[in-house]
Amino acid sequence: MAQTAYYITAAELAARGQADIPHELLSAKHFIYSSPATLDFNSPGAKGFGVKRAGLVIPESVMLLVAPGCCGRNTALLDELGYSERFFYLMLDDTDIVTGRYLTKIPKACAEIAAELDKKPSAIMICVTCVDALLGTDMERVCRSSTEAAGVPAVPAYMYALTREKRLPPMALARKSIYSLLEKQPRKSDECAIMGYFSALEDGCEIYDLLRGAGIRKIHEIGRCQTFAEYREISRANFSIVLNAEARYAAQDMEKNLGIPFIELVRLFRIDKIRNQYRGLGQAIGVTFDDAPYYEEAAAAIAALKQQYGDLHFAVGECMNADSFELALALTEYGFHVSEIYGTIGERNFIFLKKLAELSPETRIFSNLSPTMLNYCRETEIDAVIGADAMYYHPELPGVHFQGEEQPFGYRGVTLLFTQLAEAMRLREGGSV
Repeated sequence: MAQTAYYITAAELAARGQADIPHELLSAKHFIYSSPATLDFNSPGAKGFGVKRAGLVIPESVMLLVAPGCCGRNTALLDELGYSERFFYLMLDDTDIVTGRYLTKIPKACAEIAAELDKKPSAIMICVTCVDALLGTDMERVCRSSTEAAGVPAVPAYMYALTREKRLPPMALARKSIYSLLEKQPRKSDECAIMGYFSALEDGCEIYDLLRGAGIRKIHEIGRCQTFAEYREISRANFSIVLNAEARYAAQDMEKNLGIPFIELVRLFRIDKIRNQYRGLGQAIGVTFDDAPYYEEAAAAIAALKQQYGDLHFAVGECMNADSFELALALTEYGFHVSEIYGTIGERNFIFLKKLAELSPETRIFSNLSPTMLNYCRETEIDAVIGADAMYYHPELPGVHFQGEEQPFGYRGVTLLFTQLAEAMRLREGGSV
């Protein structure tokens, strides 16, 4: 009997509870299937902001990659993005790994980098791999020695795939590192910082207008810093707004070390919940936001898609700028149908799954990383897809990647998504896709 791709319905998964997620949905419990749908985020040379590229978001910094050749080879994929002059390599052989002698080479390598460059870098990001995770390397100590040797701050960047599902996954550690060079200085009441992503929010995001209307003159974002001097200005912020849970740990460090409190928001696609978030943010900073124009624009984009194409059936992936389960819940609440989800379920989004199970109990949930996805074939009604992985599984259907580097957020994110979906449907109807 031919094996089929493993899935579980939303109702079945919700009934099992967060403590009893099937092993097929937990990548630590089985071999990982790295299909073209998952290489986007599972590969060491991940498209977008993997650990290596994220570490270089500090302006004028360079990176020393300390790794065996098998881990370092994919870095060449980032050359096309203009990073070739900012990468340096310390390749490890078997003897290095067995004896640990390479740890004494790292400070020397950092000193050589600082001496050979025409201009000293602002920082040297020391990127280490699963080798050091398994050996238990004390990277803080290595970085202190490297800083002393090079005369330049050295900061760790952990490319630890083994810790992807731990409390501090690699991208959370990367965020801690990139903000760790900020130094305490007087805070300014009319400045704030937006944290969460390595690139900036989409220019049209309403949060900029709302904050400026509340008297915030300067909004700092790491993705908009062109120089190290601009990066250092982030520590002048009176408060931070955290838009991604993986930046929470960095924000906690900034609150402890720099005295900058933070407010945490979530990227949502349910416009009523977005409105509630803005009300809460306004209460926290003592203002009332007039978000009606942005709310109405987003609502109109949703209504336009529904009026033109009816109750569409969607497949929702996870290689996109959204949480698969929150977006699926939003689509369902708007009156659309979600037939399938390809996503990773965990503590942060299980609450969305529980609500989705009440509205759409038969929605099928697949794991992108399950080897059984080798046998995936469509068995449900699907009219359109969202996410690069969903588009891989259904190349014949209209869809959107929704994975640009400019980050969507708030009402603007909803408007962009539904406008792009309408355009994809229109092009498919016209035979242009």
